[in-house]
Amino acid sequence: MKTHILITGASRGIGAAIADALATDATKVAALSSADGDLGDPAIPDQLWAKSLDRLDGRIDVLVNNAGVFEANPVGASDADWLESWNRTLQINLTAAALLCRRAVQHWQARRAAGDTVDGRIVNIASRAAYRGDSPAHWHYAASKAGMVAMTKTIARGYAHDGILAFAICPGFTMTGMAEDYLASRGGDTLLADIPLGRVASPEEIAEMARWCALEAPPSMTGAILDANGASYVR
Repeated sequence: MKTHILITGASRGIGAAIADALATDATKVAALSSADGDLGDPAIPDQLWAKSLDRLDGRIDVLVNNAGVFEANPVGASDADWLESWNRTLQINLTAAALLCRRAVQHWQARRAAGDTVDGRIVNIASRAAYRGDSPAHWHYAASKAGMVAMTKTIARGYAHDGILAFAICPGFTMTGMAEDYLASRGGDTLLADIPLGRVASPEEIAEMARWCALEAPPSMTGAILDANGASYVR
């Protein structure tokens, strides 16, 4: 039986690489992008879950939350603009992921109650910023990713007895268009000097980690947070 996988933020960068890595003869993948709905709208996650269930024949085995935004929010912005930016980032990066995780947990619990020996898996793409923090213009981004890490650990602890496993991956800079713009704006050479590996990660490296968590990681590893930052932050 094929493994049915739902991925958000799959149109480019890390998400597209994850979708490619998970697309095999043994899987069926629903790879969502912003074209499927704006996760900044609180109603959209539930709608996307329902539509994805239809696309995946009523069964989802793995949820990969990759969708996110990384938008500057200077502390000197107007009060209204600063709060709007904060709320938008938290909604997309954390609340939307939480809503999808909730639906996934409920889906797997219902399947198990019906006699299915389900082994549901959640893979959340967080960030090094969850532990190290980020720039003064990105309080909201760091807070959203720290929340995602805490949420992942809580799900792992709370639902392992239901056969539900949860993992998070915390990349540092990854060579996507978004990271390239950021590196250019802040002085790429200076930032790279802070990475002992001497380079940023490739999307394919993060995708391989996600693929392994989604399909192969041993159940005893549930709750694990995997770092991928070239030793720029070790813990």
